[in-house]
Amino acid sequence: MNHHLIDFSQLIKVQKTDDIISDLRYIIDTSQKSAYQAVNVALVYRNWLIGQRIAEEELKGEDRAEYGATLIRKLSKKLTEQYGKGYTKTNLYSFYSFYKMYPNIFHTLCGKSGALLSWSHFRTLLQVKDDKARNWYENEAVEQTWNVRTLQRNISSQYYYRLLQSQAKEAVIEEMEQITSNYQYDKLEFIKNPVIAEFLGLSQNTDFTETDLEKSIISNIQKFLIELGKGYAFVARQQHIHTEKQDYFIDLVFYNYYLKCFVLIDLKTEKVTHQDVGQMDMYVRMYDESKRTEGDNPTIGIILCTDTDEDIARYSVLKGNEQLFTSKYKLYLPTDKELRAEIEAQKTIFKLQHHHK
Repeated sequence: MNHHLIDFSQLIKVQKTDDIISDLRYIIDTSQKSAYQAVNVALVYRNWLIGQRIAEEELKGEDRAEYGATLIRKLSKKLTEQYGKGYTKTNLYSFYSFYKMYPNIFHTLCGKSGALLSWSHFRTLLQVKDDKARNWYENEAVEQTWNVRTLQRNISSQYYYRLLQSQAKEAVIEEMEQITSNYQYDKLEFIKNPVIAEFLGLSQNTDFTETDLEKSIISNIQKFLIELGKGYAFVARQQHIHTEKQDYFIDLVFYNYYLKCFVLIDLKTEKVTHQDVGQMDMYVRMYDESKRTEGDNPTIGIILCTDTDEDIARYSVLKGNEQLFTSKYKLYLPTDKELRAEIEAQKTIFKLQHHHK
């Protein structure tokens, strides 16, 4: 057996102190960081290599754009059949764009040393078409240790251009730091990240994305709707939806075979905001575009609120379908009274079960 494949002593430099808890924390944190860096470099390199190979293949086509689109469609189908999630057309285009924007990333000291941003960072940077701006965001993300949320916020708010134009740069920097200060790095972010989970072939663990109370209510709403006897068939829980800017999770997805439509449900533990409604509208639109087939009626979204003093449910239907909602959909949806009673019952049960813990 070759014991020299990996020298773990080089990965984790242990310095003993008189505080054993402090020492063990250091070992655990350093091990996690090493694991993260190893997986991250492999993921970024895989995506770069896929992008490189697609770019090489694309050169074979006379009409490169058309050939490239056909190629990516075929590759997505084949790879998804064999490897499952993670190889959508959108993702393959991202890998291709990544290689085109960073053709020499693994020939530089940064690439060779493994001192890379995460794939989620690079995927976010692909939105920036201006080379100077993108390089600046990349350098700042490395030097200031921005997490992905901070990077996305700064790109979306045109932070680079505002700094360039501002006479009072300190004020702009201070405002940014204040706004993003609550975007604390989550030590489990690596495990939660659906991109990492897909890369490692792991299923998404809903335990990381729901609180105990949310899990209890969502599980029982799932049973409640099916037992309601109004045509609800369960499709998915915590369904991952990815946009260019962010990853989202829909709490529950059903298909109603009486209404012949998908029903999306999101649970909120606080008062429902305009942002929540806009997010559900986006889910409905994406479902209508990607999942709805001929013969299906428009998708409907329901936002449930655990604060039963507020509106218990808000509904989302695309414009032009309001009449369908009023005349037909409402017949198969649970009433506000039924939903209120169910959520209150589950909150009470949860409190009783956890009262003595």
